[in-house]
Amino acid sequence: MDRTESTARDANDSAEPRPTNQLEPQTDPEPGAARPRRHRWLKRAALTLLIALLPLLTAETALYVNYTGDPAPGTHTRDRDALWLGHAWVDGRKKDADVTALARRLQGTGIRDLYVHSGPLEHDGTLPESVYPRARWFIDAVHEKLPGIRVQAFLGDVLATESAEGMRVEDPKTRAAVLRSARQVLDTGYEGIHLDLEPMPSGNRAFLTLLDALRRETRSRDAQLSVAAHQIDPLPNLHTVFGLFTENPKWWSQEFFGQVARRVDQIAVMSYDTAQPLEGTYGGYVAQQTSLALEVTPPSTDLLMGLPFYWESNFDHWGHAETVPAAVRGVRLGLSRTDADRARFGVALYIDFAATETDWRAYKEDWVR
Repeated sequence: MDRTESTARDANDSAEPRPTNQLEPQTDPEPGAARPRRHRWLKRAALTLLIALLPLLTAETALYVNYTGDPAPGTHTRDRDALWLGHAWVDGRKKDADVTALARRLQGTGIRDLYVHSGPLEHDGTLPESVYPRARWFIDAVHEKLPGIRVQAFLGDVLATESAEGMRVEDPKTRAAVLRSARQVLDTGYEGIHLDLEPMPSGNRAFLTLLDALRRETRSRDAQLSVAAHQIDPLPNLHTVFGLFTENPKWWSQEFFGQVARRVDQIAVMSYDTAQPLEGTYGGYVAQQTSLALEVTPPSTDLLMGLPFYWESNFDHWGHAETVPAAVRGVRLGLSRTDADRARFGVALYIDFAATETDWRAYKEDWVR
């Protein structure tokens, strides 16, 4: 009980009764009389909640419907898939036997690129060589046992967009340092740079400037430049609306996605951590993301849609919903509806050390075939 209410009650017990403007005796309302005010308030609250939830329910229903139908024949691997690998492959923990097992795992799949974590970058853009001491060994081992598969250096960092700590790509000195780090790993023997800087605000011009500089460097070496990309606004300008409530909305505009895609050789959409509660709505969301990305990615750029090769259960990622079968079906539906014959297209598997046999089987049976 509230302290103020208790004090007032004690005072009233010892004081003269206060006059009231109510008529006595009080009686129950006659049939048809006005309902008590509390009931009217509850009704209004329920109606307000329904109105607030209606757009969400409508959107979820649309995603579920987007998951229906049959993918077009031939919407399977184009042998341009990729696999994200953890840091253990270049820091000394993995051995020859592990590469042999990896080669056996990838036999008969569509995987062409390996994004092996070789960072993270320091906040100032530099990269200590001590972070990837076994990179040369791994690259040579892959070339021996997996001929035709490229090894790219997966470099990333958190940006100073949500806190004071992190990389600031707006600083020219930082961008110059990232470029030097890229040259450093390419000198080691990597066949490309895979960049993952998060959270990257939509429309960030400094990021585009950085990509332009990296592309000039990779092209001069006949190497690849690829990026891990944020999801695209599922509704027009959604990142702008969410920007009213948070400094770093989750999505990129479709226009910005296209600007990034035109500056790289490969763009891999992180199409997971969507907060979708059902396989049907998650798959419908992936189908929509696939279509949106296809619409603005030039034919000269490889578009890869991410598959969740890991299991978590939280508000951002419901493990029972974000499954590999749902993602693959969504990818195939989006591809079928937008550009079924697109050659430079694939999926990217995140990540090797968390993948299960069920994940690998679904990828092979549903996508590779």
